[in-house]
Amino acid sequence: MIPFRERNPLTVGAVGLTVIALLVGAAFNADDLPLIGGGERYSAAFSEAGGLRPGAEVRIAGVKAGKVDAVELDGDHVKVSFRVEDGPELGGRTGASIRVKTILGAKYLALEPAGPGRLEPGSEIPLDRTVPAYDVVEAFSDLTTTTEEVDTERLADALDTVSATFEDSPAEVRASIKGLSKISRTVASRDAELRELLKNASGVSGVLADRAEDFTTLVKDGDKLFREISKRRRVIHALLRNASALGIQLSGLVRDNRAQLGPALKNLDTVVTMLERNQESLDRSVKLLAPFARVFTNTLGNGPWFDSYVQNLVAPAPMAPGGGPSADVPPGGGR
Repeated sequence: MIPFRERNPLTVGAVGLTVIALLVGAAFNADDLPLIGGGERYSAAFSEAGGLRPGAEVRIAGVKAGKVDAVELDGDHVKVSFRVEDGPELGGRTGASIRVKTILGAKYLALEPAGPGRLEPGSEIPLDRTVPAYDVVEAFSDLTTTTEEVDTERLADALDTVSATFEDSPAEVRASIKGLSKISRTVASRDAELRELLKNASGVSGVLADRAEDFTTLVKDGDKLFREISKRRRVIHALLRNASALGIQLSGLVRDNRAQLGPALKNLDTVVTMLERNQESLDRSVKLLAPFARVFTNTLGNGPWFDSYVQNLVAPAPMAPGGGPSADVPPGGGR
């Protein structure tokens, strides 16, 4: 047998990369593998999907037992493919229904094991044993349409007629009929308001249904925030405890130095008051300081001496007829 170190490195590298690729592919598709896959697969036929989506939970008696793999149209009905990982054995008359998981409209697939025998893996639950989801939006829409078609005036007149017919009936019956008549009259008087209320309720339900994913994301983000706060609980607790200790130390510092701080603050107040009272004079001094600083800088700008010029200190020499100074008079001026 050829030792491993003496084998062709290209062959070893190719085999190694192939094995790694197969392992990565198996890791990403572990649920589809025959031995370690996610349970037994079934399907169910529904008249409508009702908002059920792939990845939704499969529950048996309220306990999670698998997940939905696909929701697709199959002829005139919807085919829901799912797998069951844990749970009791499904009987031959097992039923399925789509139910509401949260108030935001998330759905899950509920299984109801029933009947003798065993539901074979890969079989489909027929339409007569499935119940679609109850859509709140459609219910409000139907209720609005129904109330619009009801003639409330005729209903009130009919109930008044019934009340008059039962006028000679026992007191309990007459009271019941009169009560129904009053209810009908009240409903008739509030007919427009009730219709508007139902329309608005239908609109609100539609908005909530459209924003279900946004609400779900918001709740998930809030959960992440609270989890992070829980993780940082010790750090926050230490920060608050140290802040409390710092406050105690500062209080002690102020208390110990109150005799020195009091007069200092009082004198500081006196100084500030005096500065405020002489603010105009200070502003004028700052303005006049600028020209003085400029002239003083020019005087000392040529070296470590004062450089200045005094004009007409000595009378200038008279000019000779030829344009030069007179010979008997020295040049004038000084520096």
